[in-house]
Amino acid sequence: MRIVGITACPTGIAHTYITKQKIVEAAKECGFPCHIETQGTIGVEDELTAQQIAEADVVILAVDVKISGENRFAGKPIVRCRTEDVMRNTVGFLKKIEAKLNSRK
Repeated sequence: MRIVGITACPTGIAHTYITKQKIVEAAKECGFPCHIETQGTIGVEDELTAQQIAEADVVILAVDVKISGENRFAGKPIVRCRTEDVMRNTVGFLKKIEAKLNSRK
């Protein structure tokens, strides 16, 4: 499962970056290619490329605030959640997404 996503929290500092780190680490542990963009206090970092989005099987939007550029993901399966939801059990979170995607095939 190839993952792309965006993390963003109200202050754009702690939860934005912690959530990104947890998703990236859990994806690596599960063997899932993963690219996560952050939208924080200093703006957009690690902006997703059109190719990364095109190759993705799923988009994770772990956000607590409004984000920009969501239209880039048209036609892709999108999982929306709060940053807090991802931080609790990130590997389990990703495995649930994988199972749901596999059940749709």
